[in-house]
Amino acid sequence: MQAPENPILSTSSIQRRRLLAAGVGFAGLALAGCKGGATPNPDPGRLRLVAEARWPRRLHIEGTTAGGLSGIDYDPIRGEYLLISDDRSDLAPVRYYTARWPSPQAAPPESTGVVQLQRPGGGPWPSRRNAVDGLPVPDPEALRLRPATNTLLWTSEGDVARGFGPALYESARDGRFLREFRMPAMFQPDPAKRRGPRDNLTFEGVSLTPDGRFAWLAMENALIQDGPEPAVGAAGGPCRFTRIDLETGQPDRQIAYVPDAIPLRPLVPGSYADNGVSEILMLDADRMLVLERAYATGRGNSLRLYEIDTRAASDVLAVDALAPGNHRPAAKTLVADFAALGLSRLDNTEGMCWGPPLPGGRRMLVVVSDDNFNPLQITQFAAFEYADRP
Repeated sequence: MQAPENPILSTSSIQRRRLLAAGVGFAGLALAGCKGGATPNPDPGRLRLVAEARWPRRLHIEGTTAGGLSGIDYDPIRGEYLLISDDRSDLAPVRYYTARWPSPQAAPPESTGVVQLQRPGGGPWPSRRNAVDGLPVPDPEALRLRPATNTLLWTSEGDVARGFGPALYESARDGRFLREFRMPAMFQPDPAKRRGPRDNLTFEGVSLTPDGRFAWLAMENALIQDGPEPAVGAAGGPCRFTRIDLETGQPDRQIAYVPDAIPLRPLVPGSYADNGVSEILMLDADRMLVLERAYATGRGNSLRLYEIDTRAASDVLAVDALAPGNHRPAAKTLVADFAALGLSRLDNTEGMCWGPPLPGGRRMLVVVSDDNFNPLQITQFAAFEYADRP
């Protein structure tokens, strides 16, 4: 049985999210085989748990309800984390939070503020209750800080039901709207021709290359013309990862990534289950970490972290529909199955970033979960020591 939904947020797009079943334990979330050319066994010891913490449910920060945290990034200059909420202005206008976590082993992150992201021309974005003609209702999912400009890139999964595709925006730190990037036509909904993005399965992840020149955008699942959603026992169609040249504002490359089959079978046959990409993070100029997040009714969540090399995949930016034989997807290597990392619980983890360096110079990988404003889910922060491949 799925958890009861917040009545304000009860829509078909929210129903498909990873809602946890009451009283169900999370032991035994074993990986049930990797599809899409994955190396099946993770490298030993590449992630070591440093700390785990939670925010209380419905934490109030400056008159807003904190939750739905779907993206995280770290600002080393200010020593603070930036956390975007995927609330579609139902509880409060589109926003991101700031927090400090100076000693992860000692205490949970301390919230330090909230910033409202403005729409073009100024003012808050509309909610679904007061939608404005010609303007989408954003579904925020990921954000990254551009250190060179001190601005924020953030994604929206779009407003597919009203004809708006996924989007990449740039905003000032104070929330002022700066620009929207032009996306390829393939991301525009076209239900009459059964083409384009599926609702709530679009730009789930974003990451910057270390030089700050490019941003990669990651689809959660395949476009309709590229293949099906993952199923139990069957990998999904290829997701498109698109590289945007931030100087020109144009897409300049695109690769395909195949998400795994759903690794957990629902306790009740035929009930809800899914799997998809929930975040990406650049390791260097070419290598990328990809987080896949799955859910099965009555079984809970599964989280697997993969590594890919973007150079090893063919460019599909000009390929109208992906099919076997017309492209080479990225091969992936399993870095870690989160079920083996010692977390107290696995939840709907959607945000991932590099934190401050650990003693000895190793990287700290920080993740956060999206509680969907659901009483049976949690806002979980976790920090790991990350070891690269030799």
